[in-house]
Amino acid sequence: MPIFQITTKHRKQANGIRIEPGMSVQVVSQSFSNPLTTNGGQAVVDAFLRIYGIDIKRAGILSPTELTVERIG
Repeated sequence: MPIFQITTKHRKQANGIRIEPGMSVQVVSQSFSNPLTTNGGQAVVDAFLRIYGIDIKRAGILSPTELTVERIG
C-alpha cells in the first residue's frame, strides 16, 4: 500500500480557517492513484482534521493548485 505526503503550498485564510504553507500529512492509500482524486479526497480531509483540527474542504484548498502530493512509499 503506497504512502503519500500531502503538503500545503500557500498561506490562506477562509471560513475562519487559517492555512500556513508547509503543513503536511501522510496518507496510506489502497490504490496507486492520487489521494486527492480518490473518493473525493476524503482520506486527505480526514488526515488534516486528525492532525491539525482543520477542515481543508471547508477552507477550499482540496485541489492540486493548493496541495503538493508526493508518493513516499
